[in-house]
Amino acid sequence: MMLSYIRRIKRRDPLRPNGGSLTGGLLVLVICLSIQNLKAQLPPSFGPPENYQVTEDSRSRKYLSPQQIFWKSTEEDTYIENPSHLLGPNIGQAILTNQQDFCRLRSSEDQMPGILLDFGINLHGGIQLVTGMMQDKEPVKIRVRFGESVSEAMSEIDTVNGATNDHAMRDFVIPLPWLGKIEVGNSGFRYVRIDLVEPNRELIIKEANAIFVYRDIPYIGSFKSSDERLNSIWDVGAYTVHLNMQEYLWDGIKRDRLVWVGDMHPEVSTINAVFGYNEVVPKSLDLIRDITPMPQWMNGISTYSMWWVIIHRDWYLQHGDLEYLREQKAYLTELLSHMSSRVEGNRENLDGTRFLDWPSSENREAVHAGLQAMLLWAFEAAAEIFGYLDEDEQVNIANEMARELKTYQPDAAGNKQAAALMALTGLMDAEKANKEILTKGGVKGFSTFYGYYMLEAMAKAGNHKLAMDYIKEYWGGMLDLGATTFWEDFDIEWMENAGRIDEFVPDDKVDVHASYGGYSYEKLRHNLSHGWASGPTAWLSSHVLGVKVKSPGGKEFLVSPHLGNLEWVEGSYPTSEGPIHIRHEKMQDGSIQSKIEAPPGIQVKLAENRD
Repeated sequence: MMLSYIRRIKRRDPLRPNGGSLTGGLLVLVICLSIQNLKAQLPPSFGPPENYQVTEDSRSRKYLSPQQIFWKSTEEDTYIENPSHLLGPNIGQAILTNQQDFCRLRSSEDQMPGILLDFGINLHGGIQLVTGMMQDKEPVKIRVRFGESVSEAMSEIDTVNGATNDHAMRDFVIPLPWLGKIEVGNSGFRYVRIDLVEPNRELIIKEANAIFVYRDIPYIGSFKSSDERLNSIWDVGAYTVHLNMQEYLWDGIKRDRLVWVGDMHPEVSTINAVFGYNEVVPKSLDLIRDITPMPQWMNGISTYSMWWVIIHRDWYLQHGDLEYLREQKAYLTELLSHMSSRVEGNRENLDGTRFLDWPSSENREAVHAGLQAMLLWAFEAAAEIFGYLDEDEQVNIANEMARELKTYQPDAAGNKQAAALMALTGLMDAEKANKEILTKGGVKGFSTFYGYYMLEAMAKAGNHKLAMDYIKEYWGGMLDLGATTFWEDFDIEWMENAGRIDEFVPDDKVDVHASYGGYSYEKLRHNLSHGWASGPTAWLSSHVLGVKVKSPGGKEFLVSPHLGNLEWVEGSYPTSEGPIHIRHEKMQDGSIQSKIEAPPGIQVKLAENRD
């Protein structure tokens, strides 16, 4: 469960910029995580339950004290007194005693005091504020600002720096009650800034707790190796997806907080490797299906309907729910016909938004090449699905379309996104794609979304060791800048003279969050917790720990590890019957010794060639 992730953080501290362990509020989280939620019911006073429409929330709420008071607008006690009281413990209840120990903010005609709270790790939720007995019983107005970085929490909303209230309110003014409590906010954040906004007022704050809203689910999969940087990256990728497993599977916890099907594919790959089955996946797949009548493309993007097909194929392979797969037959049949209508001869002629990912979007040749590969991939996945459903006519249609598309090889135009897709679908030799495009310039040209498929294409060419190096350089670069979750986008060139996101950026450094990003994620609008960036977690479980499902239903697995320079790797992988536990260790002669423990009903074959 989430508890295991917290324990790993405390032991290794991969996310703390200056050492130390995660204590205080997170220890409260660890204690609380063992509490199970009871099924909500309406009290008898409501009368017959059928009189009401009731939706239950599958998520949990925990309350975390700040890890530190990161900043104060002034050091003068006249304006800010006892801020360290907010570090806990917390009970979420106003009380009548010990008022003199509480944090106090006092404003004057020319001084509006403020503090910045640091909760130590990116979270999803809001903030709970518990107040004391101010002399003036009138509500006290404060300004609250949430931020995934220090810069964002300290920013103003404007079109220059990109800070916004789009999708989630992260900057607003609210009144606080006398001797009471209020809970506000519904966003992604690590930092919260609180300022008085009226002159000559006093605010007494007993508690200022983050409201952590998340699914309290076990971390069944795990990954540990002799390389702590890889371990940290696996952990952070898993946690990034976990945060986005809200009522539905979102792209980002700050923005857009929507079901984008393309974003879901890396997320679902990570969910399979970390959590196993979770209802958020079929719930989200069904939502997007039900709001997208044919012949529309999901999210208005042709490739996103294709990702829907591929996700269903992968989900069935992993979990084997044939009844659920049958529920997709009618829609999938129409979608197959629609995809077929967008092929002219042996080439894609897709309408809708023609999109792979944002960094590749301006390269029209590359987008065309990528769409050709995506359409081929989707037809092959559709053929597999219809085969499981015993729909021979649809299998033949999908296979025929795939054969036609394979007879045309477009130019990848030097683009790593297109080359990765072409290598994975056989439109381009994987070794050629690696040598001529994917490894050219190292991780330059990688993206957080399609980086996953670049890694997959490198693995197909047997380039596992270099792929691990790229993971440590590219995704590890975000950790070096203070990330506790992976970002919507990242360019390795942003590392040059960059300040950290968990610090005030010095004047002679570049503020990464406030300076970079484009398209839909300019500057501070940029999500710093985005599920599509979790690819290395799934990749490390699949190619380093080496676990791959081999038959529909997730009952048969092949374990084929690739350790590269690692001395050892161990971990677990979810199945329907419980986790597979694995350890690989490199011997002095270079051979790999493996130990595998599988639950009853799960067959595991160990590959002969292991490196």
